[in-house]
Amino acid sequence: MAASNYYRSDPISTPAPEQATKIARAELVFYGVDHSGLSFEARVFVDNEEATMETPDEDPSYVGSFRIFGHGGCFGEEGHCDVPRGSQDAFDLRLPHQLLPHTKTVGITDFMQERLQRRNSGPMIVTVIPVARGWPNSQEGATENLLKFERLALVTYD
Repeated sequence: MAASNYYRSDPISTPAPEQATKIARAELVFYGVDHSGLSFEARVFVDNEEATMETPDEDPSYVGSFRIFGHGGCFGEEGHCDVPRGSQDAFDLRLPHQLLPHTKTVGITDFMQERLQRRNSGPMIVTVIPVARGWPNSQEGATENLLKFERLALVTYD
C-alpha cells in the first residue's frame, strides 16, 4: 500500500511504439484507494520524478488528477468504521459498507499515444502528489499519509 506525502511507482512497462495507432484508450487505474481520512486532490505525473505540488498543470508530464472526498476519520464507537472482510452474501440487500476502498481512473490516452509516437517505449515512472487545500490553517498542505492505495496499473484498450 502506498502511503506517504507522495507516491513514486516502480518502472511500469509500456506498449511498443508500433502500438501507438492501435491504442484506443489508456488509463492509470488506482485500486484500493482509501477515503476514510481527509479530502484531497491527487495530481498525477508521468516521467517526472521531480514533480511537486507546485508543478503546473501545463507541465508536459502532468496527465491529470483524481479527487477524494474524505470521511474525515471515524466518529462512531469502536469498530463502527471497520470495513468487513470477505464477500457479501448474494441475497444480502444492504448497501455495501461506506468505507470500502475506491477505484480511481486517470485517462492518459493522448499522453500515451504521443509518448509512443516519439518512439519512447521504455518503462514509465508515475509520480502522484496529494494536494490538500481549503482545510483549517493548522492542516493546510499537511499531506503526510493522505494518499493510500493498494496498487496501480496501466491499462490499454485496442
